[in-house]
Formats: sequence, C-alpha cells, structure tokens
Amino acid sequence: MATRHLARSIVLQSLYEWDFYNRQVDLTKIIERNLKEFGQGIDEPEFVWRIVKGVIENFENLNKIIEKAAPEWPINQISITDRNILRIGLYELLFADHNEVPPKVAINEAIELAKNYGGPNSGRFINGVLGTVYKELS
Repeated sequence: MATRHLARSIVLQSLYEWDFYNRQVDLTKIIERNLKEFGQGIDEPEFVWRIVKGVIENFENLNKIIEKAAPEWPINQISITDRNILRIGLYELLFADHNEVPPKVAINEAIELAKNYGGPNSGRFINGVLGTVYKELS
C-alpha cells in the first residue's frame, strides 16, 4: 500500500471514530494512537495531520457542499464511512495544494477508500458526489 494511501486510510479511521462518538472525543489522541499502531511505514506523517487539519478547519463548509451535491442524502443519513471519505476527498479537491494532490488523484483516492472501507455502492456514490463538485470547478 502506498504511503499516502495508508495515510488517508489512517485519517479515515480516525475521523470515523471521532464522528462515531459524535465528535466528543479527542481527535488528536485518536490520530496519534492510529499513527503509532498502523502508520509505522508512513514516511510523511505530516500528510496525515495536514488532511485532518484541513477537514476540521473546513468541516461545516464541507458538510454544506456534501448536502448541496447530494441533496437526496442528508448528512446524517450518509454512512459514517462515506461522509468522512467525502470530507477527505472534498478537502483535497477544493482546498489542498493541487501541485501536491491533483484533483483527479483526490477523486481516485477517495473512490479507492470507498471501495476498501465502504459498502457495495460507496464507490459509485463517492464518485458521483465528487464528480459533481469537480464539474462545477471546471
């Protein structure tokens, strides 16, 4: 598994746990534990922190974008896994440095996370939402 893909997986696992507990637990401690337990092979742990910081700083805005791009799916009806994959993907698509993570890479990585961790339709759902947002950017 490529180191950045592993980093995104750790971000997803951490955000999932944080979201599962209604954001009432210390996200920093969750990330530190997950990096220690699962991230031994990551050569740039700052990538994990950059994504998490970006998602948290843009949290409400990301949720609004999800609700606009998937109006039939209120945010609380989207699975915890899928909504956090969308937050990661949208952060990378909209706010991250595109020289570091090009938009199509952000979308493809989110789809891969969905295939690995989501339900049977997660990949298509993530692709649809991120594709809608990407088209609006173009």
